[in-house]
Amino acid sequence: MPRFLKLIINIVILGTLLLASVQVWAQDWRPVRGGIPFGIGGIALIQQQSNTLDFLIVHDNKQKNQGRLAIISIKGKNQPEYFPLNWPSNIELPIDLEALTSVPEKTKSSFIALSSSGKAYYIRLEPSNKTISVLKEFNLPGIIPGNNFEALGLQNIDGKLVAIWGHRGEGKQPATIFWGVFDLAKYQITLTGSTNLKVPFPSGNVRHISDIKVDPVGIVYITSASDAGDDGPFQSAVYIAGYLGLHGDKIVWRQNPQLVPLYRSNYHKIEGIELVPGAEGGVVVGTDDENFGSYVYIVGGSS
Repeated sequence: MPRFLKLIINIVILGTLLLASVQVWAQDWRPVRGGIPFGIGGIALIQQQSNTLDFLIVHDNKQKNQGRLAIISIKGKNQPEYFPLNWPSNIELPIDLEALTSVPEKTKSSFIALSSSGKAYYIRLEPSNKTISVLKEFNLPGIIPGNNFEALGLQNIDGKLVAIWGHRGEGKQPATIFWGVFDLAKYQITLTGSTNLKVPFPSGNVRHISDIKVDPVGIVYITSASDAGDDGPFQSAVYIAGYLGLHGDKIVWRQNPQLVPLYRSNYHKIEGIELVPGAEGGVVVGTDDENFGSYVYIVGGSS
């Protein structure tokens, strides 16, 4: 066989293998939408049915003609379906939504979205007709100049509805984790404690906390992220930051002294995390990859 023909065959085989590996990689990270306006700032589970996961997501947009909320539906191994939601016309558009959490209850239809300034929106979703209403606007407690919030979680722990949220920090400035009790009747969070935190990876211009969630026994998960600009490169990691529990009536925080990356990425900027139980669940992450849009990935999900 002539050397040139062998070379052509080798190039074709190599190209096929590379394409296959890219396709496998693409099946892991599922694209949602392209472009800066579709980055995911926060993600929360709406419902979990056989072979289907539905999520509410927030976008960190600031312009009037850009979306704030959307539903994404993941059916089996298919790419996510994207359904934009209209913000209620009687409520002023939020600026820079960066976090989202469901409100623990049976109906799974209430959520709190949080802007980077610390303004929160208590939202009710009607999944059947894909409409939302804003029941209440309120501010986080204890906001100080310079706070930049990117993380919010709610959980029922030992009979108390506990809120946990985070100022992202950046570079040498640590993130700050805050916690307190949420009074649903008054739409009010009472701040009871805070602590600083730095992650080992990513480094450089890292945002030490880009999202946060807490599970029913009080284990706190965080994501961290960095980017060098709208075209990347991006890096991210998922950590267990510590434990939140009750000692008497007091909320107690136990920080993990040795942060272990449960997952890391050198290609995506993770800004949303959700904990989905069950055989089809896992730690679900969403990205804000700037010019490259948004992706979702199920860490530990079935393949």
